[in-house]
Amino acid sequence: MASFLLIRLLRWTAGLLLILFVTYAMMYYGAGDPIRMMFIQGEDFDSEDEVVMQALRKKYGLDEPFLVQFGNYLSKLGQGDWGRSIRLQVDRPVLDIVRFRLPISMQLGFAATVIGAVIGLALGVIAALYHNRWLDRLTVSSVLFINGIPIFVILPMLLLLLVLQLKVIDVPYGWNGLFHIDAALPVAVISIGILPIVVRQTRSAMLEVKSQLYVRTARAKGLPESRIILRHMLRPVLTPVVTTLGLIMIGLINGSLFVEYILNIPGFGLLTIEGIKKVDYPIIMAVAVVGTLIIFISNFLVDIIYPILDPRVRAP
Repeated sequence: MASFLLIRLLRWTAGLLLILFVTYAMMYYGAGDPIRMMFIQGEDFDSEDEVVMQALRKKYGLDEPFLVQFGNYLSKLGQGDWGRSIRLQVDRPVLDIVRFRLPISMQLGFAATVIGAVIGLALGVIAALYHNRWLDRLTVSSVLFINGIPIFVILPMLLLLLVLQLKVIDVPYGWNGLFHIDAALPVAVISIGILPIVVRQTRSAMLEVKSQLYVRTARAKGLPESRIILRHMLRPVLTPVVTTLGLIMIGLINGSLFVEYILNIPGFGLLTIEGIKKVDYPIIMAVAVVGTLIIFISNFLVDIIYPILDPRVRAP
């Protein structure tokens, strides 16, 4: 186990360094000068004073060559200093911003994952049990139809239906906590984004398990169908679903970008968009760090949970 963790840690470190290097290079050579952008787009700046801009570049360490800048960034990052925001919340520590924004997106993502997983598993099991019958066709076609609609289209459609037509809710805007009624719509929209993945994986796995000898033996013994599904079929079905956790996490991240932007939820997704729009180097790098760690940790959880669900893959 120790060697497994060590190998994983080395891979994570190498992968994170590569992603940070590529991200920093793309910003340095393609995103534009954030100090000049501050003068061009900022409301508080009337002219482009080169002396002032050079002083600001020196203050934020942007007057050095690329490799020197990147080395300084890694050195500070290793000491827990994520830098200070240049344009989004000027001169505020980026780590403080992330600590405020990330928990909001994590709450939305956790709730959406639970709802999407429960509904997706149920629909996948039902579709497999009624294979090639009208209920299976209806479930699969509905999931494919939903999967073909982008999240930034689904959300306005639901707003039109629920707010203007049915008038069951007011326009949700901002963040008032996970258990506030305004959080129901963003959670539902994000969960819709991951629902097709769970349904397809569950249905495919369920169809494979149905034909297994131990399932037919359990039926021959007269066990109730509900017990066969819950105790003998569901556990191996969860294995391929868990392996898609990385894809699910990517779906949550992508979904939160649009949902938080449209509904002005001050989460990590909105922070990503704001950082890119304002060419805020430290914010963009923080987004790269956190996003990469989320994917790495989700894959690590898959490696741990997979042998528990399927003992056959354990090392001898």
